[in-house]
Amino acid sequence: MAAGSLLLLLLLLPCLATASRSPPGCRIRITSKGLDLVKQEGLRFVEQELENITVSDLHGQEGQFHYNISQVKVVDLQLPFSDLRFQPRQHLAFDINNASISLRFRRQLLYWFFYDIGSINASADGVHIHTVLRLAKDEVGRLKISNITCNASIARMHAGFSGTLRYPRPRCGSRVPLPGRLCPHPAHPVPAPCGQAVLSLRHKGWRDRAGGCCRAVVSCRKVYEFLSTFIVTGMRFLVSQQICPSLEHASLVLLNSLLDTVPVRNYVDDHIGIDYSLLQDPSVSPDTLDLDFKGMFFYRARESQELENHAVEPVIKETERMVYVAFSEYFFDSAMHAYFQAGVLAIELEGEKVPKDLEVLLRATFFGTIFMLNPAVVDAPLRLVLQVSAPPRCVIKPSGTSVSVSAFLNISLVPAGRPAVQLSSMAMETKLSAKVFLQGKALRVQLDLRRFRIYSKQSALESLALFSLQAPLKTLLQLTIMPIINERTRKGVQIPLPEGMDFTREVVTNHAGFLTVGADLHFQKGLREVIEKYRAVPATPAAPTSPPAAPSAGPRQP
Repeated sequence: MAAGSLLLLLLLLPCLATASRSPPGCRIRITSKGLDLVKQEGLRFVEQELENITVSDLHGQEGQFHYNISQVKVVDLQLPFSDLRFQPRQHLAFDINNASISLRFRRQLLYWFFYDIGSINASADGVHIHTVLRLAKDEVGRLKISNITCNASIARMHAGFSGTLRYPRPRCGSRVPLPGRLCPHPAHPVPAPCGQAVLSLRHKGWRDRAGGCCRAVVSCRKVYEFLSTFIVTGMRFLVSQQICPSLEHASLVLLNSLLDTVPVRNYVDDHIGIDYSLLQDPSVSPDTLDLDFKGMFFYRARESQELENHAVEPVIKETERMVYVAFSEYFFDSAMHAYFQAGVLAIELEGEKVPKDLEVLLRATFFGTIFMLNPAVVDAPLRLVLQVSAPPRCVIKPSGTSVSVSAFLNISLVPAGRPAVQLSSMAMETKLSAKVFLQGKALRVQLDLRRFRIYSKQSALESLALFSLQAPLKTLLQLTIMPIINERTRKGVQIPLPEGMDFTREVVTNHAGFLTVGADLHFQKGLREVIEKYRAVPATPAAPTSPPAAPSAGPRQP
């Protein structure tokens, strides 16, 4: 019995873990089409990194062979075949095949009595590089490259020498104990630079016993072949050893500094902020990469307060665009809840700000009430206070997005130097239609009044008397209040995307409980440009503890 209960518990553990995990308020999916664009920009970045490979000066001694290799520089790079792909469950795999790297460096060689200086043009062919990047969330919920595995190999390498062999000048007629061969007949000159050395020796009177060229003249070609084999073998090893450290630095340092430009916990305005921390490590399939963000707005005076997420989890099925961003009802509800906590969902109109036609109608409607309360204030300025009574709620359906708002409207007279005289306090229920759209990297919402109803909080009879105010107050909302609200939401909120990237060709699609924005990606700036811009700037703390002088749109400001 106990064993059966234990088995049942083990089977239920995955379900319990799934149930306890909070659904994301925002989910971003990158498709294989988006990865292709990233590959193009990433390949340019990799080329720049490999062109900057540094090989320290090499000097030493092998028997009678002394060498000094310096000023190693990559002069050309060819990457004809590359591939960037998703690798489940948390990885990106990047391969480069059959690449070639052209090098140029300076040499100083001494072999017995031979001293040689000059430059070497070398080419590494059949270069193969295989890297795997592991993606994970760090302690503050930011996407990071947590690890990289790299393998690099060079199939073959060859070098072309240019320089001059120098020989010590012996006394005429002496033997030079070096391996050599007879100088060829003048009619069959030795190819340069060996021929130059032979002719130079001949003109200086180097003769053997038979009157021919000195036997000490060594075959330059064989010497260079020996030196080439030694140097090429060493350089092939050194260059292959420098490829992976260069790519590791590019990934773990440079690319991670680019990911630092993605907003994680950021202020939206003077009242609220947005939490874009990752809820879990990225989920990678063979065709997609999914990032689940908390997507919760917070009141800046209560940053640690959490709002429970009971909304539907966004499900992205489309793959036609490069990237898809899904927002659940929780994303919008948390924004309105934060604004409600901040106490800014209220609008006051007083005196000349009240439309004249509405003022005349209100004075006529409440004329009897004014004389019953205090006839002396009949000419006092009119004040309208519209105050939201509960956090608005967002409902997303395939047919559209709507926002339900409950509010109080208090109407009063404000005589100068005297307490306000309240004429009426009525309840309002409105339904707003919301048009969600993307502009650049900012998600914006345009609201429009769809339904409106007022009623008295005191009696049904008074509600009937307020019926005549229904149309004028609706006009007030449409012409006066709604423009103010849309002006406040005009700035929008930034979507978590690295600096230098923007969305194009956006399409918004509504679903039951969430909406998706499908778009293509566009690089406004190259990876190198963005990295150099932010590299020297210290990272901003993930959770700001003091309000900034001005609201920021990202975690870093250059």
